[in-house]
Amino acid sequence: MPHDLADRALRRRAWPPVAATVLAAGLAVVVAVLAVGLRGQDTTVRPANGMGVPVRPKVTSVDVRADIENAPPKKFVAAGNVAVSAYFTTWLEKLPNNAERLRRTWHLYDPRTDGYEKTAWAWLDVAPGLQLAAVLQGEKIGRRVGILEMNTRQILTWINLKHDVGSAVWSPDGTKVLATAYSQYPEQSRKRMGKDSFSIENFASPRIGYYIIDVATGEAIYHPLPPLGRDGQPGNMNGRQDLGWSLDGSMIWEPTDTMPDRLWLSLDGTRQNDPAGDQYIEYSPWSKVSPDGKRVLGRDMPPSISGRQVVLQRLAWADNDNVLALGCAGTCGSEFNNGLVLVSADGNRGIQLTASRGRGGDESWEWVLTRRN
Repeated sequence: MPHDLADRALRRRAWPPVAATVLAAGLAVVVAVLAVGLRGQDTTVRPANGMGVPVRPKVTSVDVRADIENAPPKKFVAAGNVAVSAYFTTWLEKLPNNAERLRRTWHLYDPRTDGYEKTAWAWLDVAPGLQLAAVLQGEKIGRRVGILEMNTRQILTWINLKHDVGSAVWSPDGTKVLATAYSQYPEQSRKRMGKDSFSIENFASPRIGYYIIDVATGEAIYHPLPPLGRDGQPGNMNGRQDLGWSLDGSMIWEPTDTMPDRLWLSLDGTRQNDPAGDQYIEYSPWSKVSPDGKRVLGRDMPPSISGRQVVLQRLAWADNDNVLALGCAGTCGSEFNNGLVLVSADGNRGIQLTASRGRGGDESWEWVLTRRN
């Protein structure tokens, strides 16, 4: 699922809305050894035929794969049970009256080449196991979600919807897709006022609801859900307010730009209490608890590695001892000069996974992390 949920919450006054989790390098290369609420009448869409869902692999490679020469990466990047399954680059669409807004170009992992393929989809997400992708047909938003087989690049089935959706994310078990519906493209525009000054549009989120799509049957059930308000406590002033899954797939959540960082809903949209325990990395769909349940990631970052790498943010457990993280290069003179790294939980060792990049330009890209099995 896309990693920039944190950015959507934290960019209340920042532009461009590019995630804080950007890439860099400068990490001392130390080989890390890895152990192998609102409810309404539902709208239901049923296709003529369902589809067979490929079996998720029970065993897959957990080796470290890196591309420290290219930004964005050209070769597959992964560590332990987490892979960069896709990424998007960002660009600014020119609008009338000297305005502009964020657009995305998506690149999807291609097992045939062991690299990444540029696509024309408006949005995409990869299911756990790296066998299927959910793709959204359209220029910016659309009413047609396709299920793509990763190895053949064939669309297995299309699900036609009655409302436009702007995002799609797989359930943890890889059987359902959660698609957030919008009445219009949800990215806010900005107007250039000077060389380095902008006026951001006062823009109420156009979110109207969501679909839960059963991949095997193609059934898509729609639930109305208005956006969070700009001044709510908690609230969200961002136009894009995509929904996410709980770790066990039993609930969904909507992001805030305050604290708490999310509000919980049942699958049919009824407001729920928070799950028991502090399970989630803030502004992220990933668990802060290690796979074996023995370690929990705290807010404090580990110490610098060999004095040459500052860990800015932990992103996901690769295995029981190592974590994918955002690392700031060198002495961290610029928070935007940073990269995807693999570090031990105590921060004593690490390895660079991606090439360095600064803010903007051709190297500006954002990754999607997915479980490999």
